[in-house]
Amino acid sequence: KKMKKITSLIVLMAASFLVKAQTSVPIHQSSNMSNLEMVHIGVLVSVLIAIMYFISAIVKRFLDYRLKNKIIEKGVSETIATAIIQTDSSTDKNNNIKWFAILMAISIGSAIIYITLPLGIHSVAIMAFCIAISFLGYYFFLKNSAE
Repeated sequence: KKMKKITSLIVLMAASFLVKAQTSVPIHQSSNMSNLEMVHIGVLVSVLIAIMYFISAIVKRFLDYRLKNKIIEKGVSETIATAIIQTDSSTDKNNNIKWFAILMAISIGSAIIYITLPLGIHSVAIMAFCIAISFLGYYFFLKNSAE
């Protein structure tokens, strides 16, 4: 099994060196898309990801509800039922804080990028820095809340 993974990894790496999908023309000469269109595409992808995450959260809660009802209907012993049904509210609370930190960082990063127009590679660096700072803050929040 391990050998299959190594072999397929080597084949995929070799294939990536053999494939040439782009010409050597610089991006700014060959691209017809403006920076604003690229931002629109990024926002669209972000919104689609958020919608998919929301739908998957709703489906998960619905399936958890159905599972709890089936456990109650079947009359499973109390110890097993509590082990399956129990939820950890601190995880949900921490998850909300994590998403708050990520969305706040994206908002602050977007504001800084808007102030420092035109869009370019520095925009990606600003966004990455803001998101990294938010994860660092979330790490310190978890570390302090665990104590």
